Amino acid sequence: MSAEAHCRGPLFAPLRHWLEQLPSAPETAELNELLARHPVLGGAGEPIRFVPPAADGLAYECRISEQGAVETRPDNWHDFFNALIWLSFPLSKQAITARHVAAMTPAGAERGQVRDALTHFDECGLVVLSTQPELLDLLRAHRWRELFVDRRQAVMAGMRFVIFGHATYERLLNPYRGLTAKAILYTVDDAWLDLAGTALNAAIDQRLAADFASGRHASTRAFQPLPLLGIPGVTPDSEDPAYYDDIRQFRPAKPVVP
Repeated sequence: MSAEAHCRGPLFAPLRHWLEQLPSAPETAELNELLARHPVLGGAGEPIRFVPPAADGLAYECRISEQGAVETRPDNWHDFFNALIWLSFPLSKQAITARHVAAMTPAGAERGQVRDALTHFDECGLVVLSTQPELLDLLRAHRWRELFVDRRQAVMAGMRFVIFGHATYERLLNPYRGLTAKAILYTVDDAWLDLAGTALNAAIDQRLAADFASGRHASTRAFQPLPLLGIPGVTPDSEDPAYYDDIRQFRPAKPVVP
């Protein structure tokens, strides 16, 4: 049985290519065998490798930047999914790591909002693509019923939802109402919707990496909250329009304070 058996549903599609090649348990040795066949480079040109946690005094991101060593605990789904994101979106992971390291200077500086934003997206991020900007406007405004009920067919035809955050993948093993990711929104042309699997990952990876490298998304306020179980096709419950009346899950936008 492959790891894919634990990871059901459409939101695992970005990782499907790798999940099919891995055993049912999150094993570090198997991940490194994948890396040997599909090498990934770190920021300093060192090959990425998945290693046990070390007590060498280096910050997590510095170890990656200087040694290519990604701490990966054995038999741990959280770290397992982080490894698969390195395989799926290597340019973006490199860019996020580089910005972490840059934000650590001068030595001893407080963590700050830039690193908080990077960690937030790394753990819980989602990319939403749409050929129709007005659908993204509905998402930004938290007009969930209009988006997922009134415009449901348009959403299914013209939007794509691609999870990046490894903590979100871990939570999707046992999803719950209210599970929310933090999204970066991109308006795209129709050609993007013809992409799937690794081709779609690669296109998103290039765009995300360029954004992070340029200094965009420097605050958690840059991300849009999106209740994942509201996405059409994720749960049968969402076929009932009344499902979107639950404001504990589908919260309205906060009023703007003058």
